[in-house]
Amino acid sequence: MYATRWEDSRGRYVDEPLSATRTPFQRDRDRIIHASAFRRLKQKTQVFVAHEGDHYRTRLTHSLEVAQIARSVARTLGLDEDLAEAMALAHDLGHPPFGHAGEDQLDECMAQYEGFDHNAQTLRVVTKMEERYPNFDGLNLTWEMLEGLCKHNGPLITADNSIDDLPAAFRDFPWLEQLELEQFAGPEAQVAALADDIAYNNHDIDDGITAGLFTIEDMLELPLVGDIFRSVQEDHPFLDPQRTVYEGVRRLIGHWINDLVTETQRRVDAYKPQSAADVRSMPVPLVAFSDALERDQRALRAFLYERMYKHYKVNRMRSQAKRILRELFDLFMAEPETLPDLWRRDAEQATPVRRARLVCDYLAGMTDNYAIDLHRRLFSMESML
Repeated sequence: MYATRWEDSRGRYVDEPLSATRTPFQRDRDRIIHASAFRRLKQKTQVFVAHEGDHYRTRLTHSLEVAQIARSVARTLGLDEDLAEAMALAHDLGHPPFGHAGEDQLDECMAQYEGFDHNAQTLRVVTKMEERYPNFDGLNLTWEMLEGLCKHNGPLITADNSIDDLPAAFRDFPWLEQLELEQFAGPEAQVAALADDIAYNNHDIDDGITAGLFTIEDMLELPLVGDIFRSVQEDHPFLDPQRTVYEGVRRLIGHWINDLVTETQRRVDAYKPQSAADVRSMPVPLVAFSDALERDQRALRAFLYERMYKHYKVNRMRSQAKRILRELFDLFMAEPETLPDLWRRDAEQATPVRRARLVCDYLAGMTDNYAIDLHRRLFSMESML
């Protein structure tokens, strides 16, 4: 009833004939999967740098996990599964190499050039930087996709800000104001955003234990997480530690999903939205976790922040990653002739602000391994021998 109907899509900014075999949202999903930026997610990481090992999640595997959760939840709630899946697959396209460390460093490098924001960069990727089609730049995604990607974290305009306060990569999109910035995203985009939370909260547990940053026993005092892992140990007292982790994470994801569906249905009953437009205009998000789970989630995030994100091993990787991006940024700003030809021609003639955005785009598109190798070739004399 309140799902986004593909038949009512507001269309694309460049008109195209409808497909004879796919809905508009299915075409959006397929265009994302075939995008160069999507393929590069395979060597972009979230916490661990790609060369640290093959067992940690990358942005690509994370996006696939988010898509699976989003599609399952959308099916249960009667929403458009294809749109929810497409949102989930696209939500990290704007992330630079080296996870949050890379984003922090690029934002610092761009401080005097209107900053860097990965959600805004995602919009830039899908509307400008992907150059695959003869009649337009970007992927020419539907209005519903662009709206959902922009509002991944909620409305862009609130009582405390205006459109002039938004990151430059948002403001560069000529039709930004048409995306109803003061409202929440549609229901499928809300599902994808919380599927993202479910995936990274729980899979960081798996990756953190695999990396030896903490143990199952360290988590037993946490609300919910400790209860779940104790239940696994009670049900399977002789299970090996790795399978215990897998089973605990599996149960946690199931609990998160069930809570999301239950709380969302409670809000459906309370607010009675009759359309996706009603969902957008609600005073609160329609798709949400319960207050109890939000409390448990905050406790888990605090634990992960202290035991994982601030661990000295992770800090060492962050330090190296930030140094690599900072030195590459400074080099390309000072010597644009060292950029590849396609980037150099624009950068050499550009104003400082425009050059900075071009350099930022170039760096943000890199994989972890490419940035490491490029830095070695540009800054190590040994690479010239």
